[in-house]
Amino acid sequence: MGDHLARAVRRLRLQAGLTQEALAERSGVSVSTIRGVETGKRRNPQLASVRQLAAALELGPAQLDELLAAAAGMAEPSAVPVPRQLPADPGPFVGREDELARLDAVLRAGSGSGAAGTVVVSAIAGAGGVGKSWLVLHWAHRNADRFPDGQLFVDLRGFSPDSDPMDPAVAVRGFLDALGVEPGRIPVAAHAQTALLRSLVADKRMLLVLDNAVDTAQVTSLLPGGSTCTVVVTSRNRLSGLVTGHGAHHLSVDTLTDTEARTLLAARLGTARIEAEPGAVDELVSRCAGFPLALSIVAGRAHTDPHLSLAELADDLRDGALDVLDDADPAASLPAVLSLSHRALSDEEAEVFGLLAIAPGSDIGLPAAVSLTGRGRSRTRALLRRLEQASLIGKDAAGRYRMHDLIRRYAATAHDLADGARTAALRRVLDFYTHTAYAADRLLEFHREPIELSPPVPGCHPQTLSDIPAAMDWFEAEHRNLLAAQHTAAAHALHSTSWQLAWTLNNFHYRRGHRHDQLAVWRLAVDSAGRLPDPGAQILTYRLLGRAHVVLGHHQEAIKALNEALALSEQQDDRALQAQAHYTLASIWPDGRRALEHARRALDLYHGLDQPIAEANARNAVGWYAARVGEHDTGREHCQAALALFEEHQDIDGQAQTLDSLGYIEHHSGRHHDAIRYYGRAISLYRDLGNAYETADTLERLGHTHTALGHPDQALTVWREALGLYRQQGRDQEAEQVERQLDTLVEQDTPDSAR
Repeated sequence: MGDHLARAVRRLRLQAGLTQEALAERSGVSVSTIRGVETGKRRNPQLASVRQLAAALELGPAQLDELLAAAAGMAEPSAVPVPRQLPADPGPFVGREDELARLDAVLRAGSGSGAAGTVVVSAIAGAGGVGKSWLVLHWAHRNADRFPDGQLFVDLRGFSPDSDPMDPAVAVRGFLDALGVEPGRIPVAAHAQTALLRSLVADKRMLLVLDNAVDTAQVTSLLPGGSTCTVVVTSRNRLSGLVTGHGAHHLSVDTLTDTEARTLLAARLGTARIEAEPGAVDELVSRCAGFPLALSIVAGRAHTDPHLSLAELADDLRDGALDVLDDADPAASLPAVLSLSHRALSDEEAEVFGLLAIAPGSDIGLPAAVSLTGRGRSRTRALLRRLEQASLIGKDAAGRYRMHDLIRRYAATAHDLADGARTAALRRVLDFYTHTAYAADRLLEFHREPIELSPPVPGCHPQTLSDIPAAMDWFEAEHRNLLAAQHTAAAHALHSTSWQLAWTLNNFHYRRGHRHDQLAVWRLAVDSAGRLPDPGAQILTYRLLGRAHVVLGHHQEAIKALNEALALSEQQDDRALQAQAHYTLASIWPDGRRALEHARRALDLYHGLDQPIAEANARNAVGWYAARVGEHDTGREHCQAALALFEEHQDIDGQAQTLDSLGYIEHHSGRHHDAIRYYGRAISLYRDLGNAYETADTLERLGHTHTALGHPDQALTVWREALGLYRQQGRDQEAEQVERQLDTLVEQDTPDSAR
């Protein structure tokens, strides 16, 4: 500090062109005092003497502030208190091991390199109430001994229910007071006070906690200039300017895991109370969804009312979560905390915030958000970025945006969307999902008989997909949202959209083995189609509902649905629809003869309809069921004719199914090498199509052929792969059968001496 004042006086004197004697004569300060100050021997000059020197040097305001700041830092070390401003360590504290470890790592890296350690803590998946301050204070107390020169803390009130954000100058003045600077030594100008603060903490091992900042500008003047201090900043906004401009380390604070949430409730309420109502605790944890403030509010209510059962509290949350989580004290009210972030949004940002809350599904991609908001891609991205920076939504590694369930509930009521705006937005996003899914399905099976969709509404921009892998990837990413979109459509009486979404999902569900989802969408589709004056839609939905039951082994339910489809198609005197019903009915009967009868009936009905792909499907069905009753030559003849039609019309899916049939026929005809070739070609095509469901079945059949040829190693390989796929698809019965086959094969391959 002495060197700083000495350098300042000497530099300013030389700039004025004065000797020490001349300055003494002009200022009235003795030469010995001036010489002592410049050499550092006079370490604590009187403030009046400093002001006399400043007047003699005719300093401007900035130079005067600099000189006074240097002089203010000249107090004796013994007179400077060591600040310990951290609030009490919040308790109980649970979890956050990864975040604590990252903060520790930054501190270690800063200590080792001599670089400033500046850590930004913000919440991507949360907002106010996610536990940023909780985390930082716990970490600060745990590491207090690493800052022997003190810890400074300030609540910058960036999001406060009763005041505007704190002026940084107020925070600087508070720190100067904490550091023991006498009021008379504090410069008037704000920038000089900042300079003084930096002078005082230079070379000190101190921690500065800047809590609840509103933006980077509020923080910048509080950052030390040296490399020995560590600064931790919390904010609901992502302080990108602090990261890019000051090398801060960004850290995101997410919600607690279910295990951590239970631990927190147990710490607040006691283990006995938690163990007494495990079901209610599960629901409380689920409905709070890891939000620390919500968990604390729930625990507070249960703690203050010991006669309130946790089951009653869970019931209240189920009926109205935001009401339960509200409180007269804004600090203990989740809606009040969230409202502070909401009111900081512009009108346009607030509207998009409200629209995201009504979008179907738990997350949303940018293309869907463009249609939801009715804005252009660039503008939508900018608005989403602003909501992300405000920690009201988060973005994952795949670029998808997600809103915490409790924030979604708040957003759905906080922004008063006009009914017309709400309806138009839902229509746009539902059309986005329907038309994009339809285009994706056409890529998967372009020979499939199309359905007719209404044109997309204005402002809807369906996503363009290039090929089968892109279509399957899109279905994977949007699957849950498509299911939610169907329910949203049905709830808003958009019944055509409801059954059409089921149609678009059919191939994807089939190829990925999503059997229960397939059944659910077709059940809803049948209900929606039944509310429309559209017999064609009713026949189609009943038929595909029947097919979904078949795949799950629900034979009676399948027969009922398919007979309904057949009766309706006969009423309409539509041969194609009758043929489709018979084709699907064939798959029900364990009695191969009855199945073959339905397949032949379907083939007869298709004759003369000029539907080559449908006819090829029926031929393959006849061939398959003929082989199942031992008519291998008849089966081979029909399947080879079907394969020729599929190849002529470039239907890859049909080719794969027929090659599988031919593999089965050749296996049971004793032509095992031919069977292996057919099965291999089928599996290759199924893999190209992303059809894991049929891949598993063909692998299982291929294993039998390898066994027949005495190739146990190859059989083990394909059966193990089939077993993995069956397990992924939840096909327990098939998985158990393959496990038995594997056990038998291993046992047969084990020498007697090793048993």
